[in-house]
Amino acid sequence: MTQPPPRLRLLHPGHAPALLAFERENRAYFARSVPDRGDDFFARFDERLRALLAEQEAGVCHFHVLLDGEGEVLGRVNLVDVADGGADLGYRIAERAAGRGLATWAVRALCHRAADRYALTHLRAAARLDNPASRAVLVKTGFTVVGETRLSGHPGLTYRRTLGEVPAPPP
Repeated sequence: MTQPPPRLRLLHPGHAPALLAFERENRAYFARSVPDRGDDFFARFDERLRALLAEQEAGVCHFHVLLDGEGEVLGRVNLVDVADGGADLGYRIAERAAGRGLATWAVRALCHRAADRYALTHLRAAARLDNPASRAVLVKTGFTVVGETRLSGHPGLTYRRTLGEVPAPPP
């Protein structure tokens, strides 16, 4: 039986249990390439989620979850610090779903949504040098290197993508 395609959905309060499970299950995996969220994130998860949803309601961020056919969270793809036609892109995919092209699909889908729904003209992103998978996703989805940076003390690259007309990704 064929699995249904993933779905990119705007974060809402009903995602809380699945999102918390996703973050807990993947904490060690994520910590290998991005800063750990820390114990406080998990202890105060409900409070943090309410704050994120308030930022989203204010229009300064757009938080998304990537869901499988059963509604389990496979990833997060977010636009933060929305201002002046642009935003910062961030994403993370569950370890069990890595290597299947989901990050590329989700970033393409969010680029389309950013242009079409949120009327953004450009996105910024950054990735550590020791995270080749994340850097490859950015290049495959039309981002170009525009500079160097440090991410949690590690060397990294900054990227930019101009949006314009962005086709929707295939299912």
